[in-house]
Amino acid sequence: MMTTRYVLHTTAELKNLSQIRDFIEAALLGLGLPAESIHNIQLAVDEVATNIMVHGYHGQGGPLEIEVKRPERDLMVCLRDEAFLFDPTTISPPDLTLPLAQRPIGGLGIHLVRQTMDEIHHQITPTGGNQLTLIKHNPS
Repeated sequence: MMTTRYVLHTTAELKNLSQIRDFIEAALLGLGLPAESIHNIQLAVDEVATNIMVHGYHGQGGPLEIEVKRPERDLMVCLRDEAFLFDPTTISPPDLTLPLAQRPIGGLGIHLVRQTMDEIHHQITPTGGNQLTLIKHNPS
């Protein structure tokens, strides 16, 4: 069985977030996902893409490839960049029981991604960049 793939090549700049959102929506609609699933996955991809833009490339832009596919029942979204190596899966979950003033800055976006997606995997690309794979099991 052939897997349908959707691929976007863009520049990791904040001005391209709407292009990324539109791409994710079109790809997920093409794969038959309902609106609620699409919105949640868009949120997760938006967060990862923004982190790549702001923290990975420090606002200077750089290549970003996003691939969406559903090889079986699971949905996979892969984001590939050439920014400095960073594995967000190593970040500890935030302690949400602490008062806001006592919480360290950062980490809530990755927490959101973890809550939205079922699996997150980081790999180093052959060119020394990052590939972050987000997996949603059997989205309906």
